[in-house]
Amino acid sequence: MSTPVATVAIPVLNGVALLAEVLDAVVAQQVGGEVEILVCDSGSTDGSLQVARARGARVIEIERSAFSHGGTRNLLMREARAPVVAFLTQDATPADNGWLAALLAGFELPGDVALVHGPYLPRPEHPVPVRRELEVFFGSLGTEAVVDRAVDDTGWHDVSSRATFFTDANGAVARRAWERVPFPDVAYAEDRLLARRMLDAGFAKAYVPRAAVLHSHAYAPLPLLRRYFDEFRGLRETFGHVEPADPRRALGRIRREVAADRRWAAEHGSPNMTLSSLRHHSTRALGAYLGSRADRLPAPARRALSLERRGSFEPVG
Repeated sequence: MSTPVATVAIPVLNGVALLAEVLDAVVAQQVGGEVEILVCDSGSTDGSLQVARARGARVIEIERSAFSHGGTRNLLMREARAPVVAFLTQDATPADNGWLAALLAGFELPGDVALVHGPYLPRPEHPVPVRRELEVFFGSLGTEAVVDRAVDDTGWHDVSSRATFFTDANGAVARRAWERVPFPDVAYAEDRLLARRMLDAGFAKAYVPRAAVLHSHAYAPLPLLRRYFDEFRGLRETFGHVEPADPRRALGRIRREVAADRRWAAEHGSPNMTLSSLRHHSTRALGAYLGSRADRLPAPARRALSLERRGSFEPVG
């Protein structure tokens, strides 16, 4: 059996809404060699298994209780046959048939590149704040491929820094590096912590704008609050990040973000949805404030505030 040029690995749980789209885009990739598709399913009941197998994926089945963000990706790394494993999520669709080739080319950039990631493009039907946020954030990472190496200790605590960012919703890992530095077995932000440990070990990571996926979410207010709670609890656990508590600063940021949404909507011919924008950014601010102070909350409150229904607080030493 020949060795694939890459494995595309996807954790799945009831992902049938977009999984066929994602896998069809993976099958269409042009890389000049075999691509292995590997799915780890943690108890789907919606037909995801059938969708995956129908498109040639090799499927690993685990109990839902056995899933963890870092641990399940380590399982996928162990099972993958290729020297490079490109990770997606069940709702992250490669934007074109050159996505995988662009990721693989990142490993040829100068330096000992162990991680390569690309941007998210918003789905056009999603709200203006979501679309603008992704455009601004990934635009800030650069328009050309760039390689990052280790930063000093203070840089690791700047969660807005390019140097601290890697995503396994659209990112590839070199097996040779993973054998030295596996995914951390943490509840959240496993990808960003992996990047920190890889860079600390002397490896580099690359950002490749051409390796884009369609990946965005349109949450209702309560799930949005829970999503941001989980995100900022994860940043507190892994990087020690705490959102400022100054109400005037928070209100000022909300006002600026709403104004930026209005300008972006006008420039892009989108409807002006000021109230929706205000609700989005206010919810984000509350989720960030609570999530970064999750250590002060009782477990039942953390569980109620979590999209994943996780009641723990697990700081990384």
